[in-house]
Amino acid sequence: MPVHFVIVGGGPAGVEAAATASRLGAEVTLVEREVVGGAANLWDCIPSKAMIATGGAIAMTHRSAALGLERAPAGVDLDALRERVRSISQGLASSTTRQLESQGVRLVRGSGRLVGPHKVQISPYEPEGQPVDPFVVEADAILVATGSTPRVPEWAVVDGDRVLVTRQAYPPSRVPDHLVVIGSGVTGVEFVHMFRSLGSRVTLIVSRQQVLPQKDPEVAAALESDFLATGVKLVKGARAVGIERSGTGVVVSCDDGRSVAGSHALLAIGSIPSSAGLGLEAAGVQRTESGYVPVNHHCQSSVPHIYAAGDLSGRLPLASVAAIQGRKVAEHVMGLHTREHRHLDYDKAASAIFTEPEIADVGLAEAEAFALGRKIRVTKVPFATNAKAMIDGDPRGFVKLVSDPATGVVLGGSIVGAHAAELISVIAVAVTAHLRVQDLSETLFVHPALAEALSAAAE
Repeated sequence: MPVHFVIVGGGPAGVEAAATASRLGAEVTLVEREVVGGAANLWDCIPSKAMIATGGAIAMTHRSAALGLERAPAGVDLDALRERVRSISQGLASSTTRQLESQGVRLVRGSGRLVGPHKVQISPYEPEGQPVDPFVVEADAILVATGSTPRVPEWAVVDGDRVLVTRQAYPPSRVPDHLVVIGSGVTGVEFVHMFRSLGSRVTLIVSRQQVLPQKDPEVAAALESDFLATGVKLVKGARAVGIERSGTGVVVSCDDGRSVAGSHALLAIGSIPSSAGLGLEAAGVQRTESGYVPVNHHCQSSVPHIYAAGDLSGRLPLASVAAIQGRKVAEHVMGLHTREHRHLDYDKAASAIFTEPEIADVGLAEAEAFALGRKIRVTKVPFATNAKAMIDGDPRGFVKLVSDPATGVVLGGSIVGAHAAELISVIAVAVTAHLRVQDLSETLFVHPALAEALSAAAE
């Protein structure tokens, strides 16, 4: 008899787990209540990057004079932008659905909850006027990958009009005249860039003394410099504690007595796991006080045949991490872990921030190494010395490599600049494969190319 694998949640983790397990011979049922691809396709990763790409195109017109072009003002067609976002999300969801169905995965649109260690109750989506009764399926293995939702503090009342969470901004009904962004982490700074590019005045409330508090200070400083150059106002060392509607706008109050008035406020202060109502307790699965499901290196919960992946697992909240977790779960369910098997090393996950310019990093950061008292070698090359960056008219940013001074092994790196999200892949491979800086410096890159900065930083 084939292994019956039930997956609750069709985001990156669930989709990858379903595809891999089906390919390996499992009988797979995937339950998703909204759209295949999950929040990544519907609200988060894909829609936001689609809007950021539009903002980037507008920003490029501002630099067009440097390329020998007459500058032409670019406006935003919100209806066209909305249709673009919708079509990209729908297209990805449709192609993923077709792929899974062609692999024999049983897709059920609805919600799922555990009603026992090996039982999942599925409540199918009910089209208007067509009620559908819930049913229970037996499972040899279960994966819960239901993601997370934006965190809304007690002092904020989200109305979807003037006070928004990120998922209500793809795109909004109108471009805000003055947007106050609360939260200076990855999501917050991406929205600052996005709406500034679309023409909004933007104020960013920064609870600490730098944006991106978890990132390399030099990287954060480069982003702050660009924000200030484009007119973004930074309110540092202030924590938002209240939002009041005021006529046709909002007033955000901070814990130090300062207040910021704007037309709209956007909350970007993290997320909470979507673990309520899943019946985890009925199956004996432990949760933390904050709602995450603790997992081991196989993504197993406290009940060995029940797995958790993606945001629910409390590991890195990245779609790329969720997808590879899903693949590893499927391989474990099908017994492949008994062969040669590499565990996930979350410290080597590459990440990117799609601001203008882009930011990307992987592995050990310079500041982290110093905090640990670890000896490192740091080399840095500005894109201002790179021919392709100058040809493209955008020489902002730099490449920074962190390596072991004794062995030359690449330990990490940061990139600020155009196409950083693509270029970081080279350093990610080097970190994962324990390559040396010499391996990068002796690689024959294309000329002229931005990637040559990687080779220069390795010399």
